[in-house]
Amino acid sequence: MASKIEFVEFIVDQLQEAGLITYKKMFGEYGIYCDGKIFALICNNQFFLKITEAGRQICPDLREAPPYPGAKNYFLVEEVEDRELLTRLTAATCAALPEPKPKQKKK
Repeated sequence: MASKIEFVEFIVDQLQEAGLITYKKMFGEYGIYCDGKIFALICNNQFFLKITEAGRQICPDLREAPPYPGAKNYFLVEEVEDRELLTRLTAATCAALPEPKPKQKKK
């Protein structure tokens, strides 16, 4: 089941204070970016956050689950109403992730 754009836009709005939050449709679902860095997925109207030690320190009880069959585990963030917590969790996660590699120009 594909995610609804309304849910994606709600999550993006919840995270607006963490940085420049954008989304991109990917394989019928959505990749979520902060300042150009992919840090989360939305699949089946669920918010999946990349696992980092920084995220684990903020929310040690987050459940881990794959966002789609065959994927590695992400944190499954089910409590998406708490804007302040989501902002802290997103900022800490993004700070812990490596910077994206620059794209090579096509010849």
